[in-house]
Amino acid sequence: MIDTFFQIGGSLGIFLYGMKLMSEGIQKSSGERLKKALNLMTVNRFTAVSTGLLVTALIQSSSATTVMVVGFVNAGLFSLTQAVGVILGANIGTTMTGWIVAVVGFQFDISAVAMPALAVSIPFLFVSKWGKQHFGEFLLGFGLLFLGLMLLKDSVPDIGDRPEMLEFLRHYTGKGLFSFLLFVLTGTIVTILIQSSSAAMAITLTMAYTGWIDFPTAACLVLGENIGTTITAYLASLNANVNARRAARAHTLFNLIGVLWMALLFRPFLDLVRLIIPETPGNEGVIIATRLALFHSLFNITNTIFFLPFLRPFTRLVTFLVKARPGEDTERYRFAYSEQGIRQSPEVNIFKAEIELKKMAIVKEEAFLRSIQAILAEPREVRGHIEAAMSRVSLVGVMHEEISRFLVHCSRANAPRKSLERINLLIRISNEIDNIGESCRKLTICAHRKAEDDIDFDSAGNEQIRSYAELVKKFLDFNHQHLGKVLSARELREAEKFEDAIDESRDLMRGAAQNRLSSGGPQVKIEILFIDILRHIEHVGDHSYEIARCLYRMNARRETVLPALSPEI
Repeated sequence: MIDTFFQIGGSLGIFLYGMKLMSEGIQKSSGERLKKALNLMTVNRFTAVSTGLLVTALIQSSSATTVMVVGFVNAGLFSLTQAVGVILGANIGTTMTGWIVAVVGFQFDISAVAMPALAVSIPFLFVSKWGKQHFGEFLLGFGLLFLGLMLLKDSVPDIGDRPEMLEFLRHYTGKGLFSFLLFVLTGTIVTILIQSSSAAMAITLTMAYTGWIDFPTAACLVLGENIGTTITAYLASLNANVNARRAARAHTLFNLIGVLWMALLFRPFLDLVRLIIPETPGNEGVIIATRLALFHSLFNITNTIFFLPFLRPFTRLVTFLVKARPGEDTERYRFAYSEQGIRQSPEVNIFKAEIELKKMAIVKEEAFLRSIQAILAEPREVRGHIEAAMSRVSLVGVMHEEISRFLVHCSRANAPRKSLERINLLIRISNEIDNIGESCRKLTICAHRKAEDDIDFDSAGNEQIRSYAELVKKFLDFNHQHLGKVLSARELREAEKFEDAIDESRDLMRGAAQNRLSSGGPQVKIEILFIDILRHIEHVGDHSYEIARCLYRMNARRETVLPALSPEI
């Protein structure tokens, strides 16, 4: 008995590790397509569902998809309605694992699938000049997944030889709603314990295939696994803002409501599955495994179709049920992440950080504009512009701290060397954006001095500051458009032209101001302030050039388009 337990546990471990490798390999090699697919979700509820389905089927992890969605909602990139649509699609996408196991794992010689995959993966893993290590990881994971499934199937004892092992189940089956709820709860607990609905599904399919459990019992376990898989997103949302918590609770509520209506239609639903896949004598194990895969898909598809017309009322219900915590500022920025999420994929983590940096860049640009407005404003309007600019500067500081903490955690998560280089560059970019925020703070101090000392530039001076700030603003816009991408050599030369033009304009204006200073008189205080303002605006340009250099140093083969963001934060 102990030997059997360890054999099953070891087989499950190989299966889980294979699934992890396969999922990470897909995410690394298909990272750009994954990101582009995520952009589709901003269109409508149908593309949101399709996106969730596509991404989850691609990366073979509904948990990874929902954790990403919770993070994006927390960052304010997606609305709750869009997030719920993606989660609905993820529930359908996760059924792909059941079909792979049922069709490939039980209807073919698994060794004929697993061993060639393991053999072919070796050269991709070790021939570095091919640059296909991620594809090798995918093949290795694919092979280990099916090797683990083969060992799992062989480790489970033949129940025909030892029927007494399941004698206790007779006391709990055939008792109507009680049996239904008991096995649903069992499936939920198993999934929570092993933190993988795909692994739980593989165990259920294997037990059904070998005759340990019948079709109704296995179907109940599958329903419970649908509930248990929501725990990952729930944990990721614990420290997030109220909207991210609502997205995670929507995932749980969606599956709970689905199980409740299934309790009423359970027998007719099983009969429908039996009608679609009739009995075939001598092939009972394959039939029950295929029926389970179909049951899983039909349940999630039906549940999604039922919810889709009511997506907005459903999100309003979730909003009503999940309140903001006492004293919680729903607008306060927080970059929510979990240690488990960080370990999932460097590509996904880098994507999330780039999105946050793009949002941080919007705040930084607004801080710059507000600080220039404060300098050029009438005395009675200066205070309002200074407060607005400082609120943006403070937010930049908070974002810098949160994003940097996340990136440092990512750098410790055994990321590949290339990913580590990109993470370090993203940390540099975050630092430079924060430095721009500091320059904006100094500009607001200049605006305060100007108002306090009742200094007024003439129209020519104001126009010089305005045109100089506009030149720097164009450089900020240039960098903003390329965040999440890379700069080509040609584009880096454009950045250098911005830098040269900023320096040239500074020299001209500063030289004229110093000439005026040499004449002495009441102009001294005005010209010193004018030169200080020019210096701080120039520093914004300097930091922008450093950002451009970091973007140039990114992998030149990487071309990504991040979602468009609203300037409202």
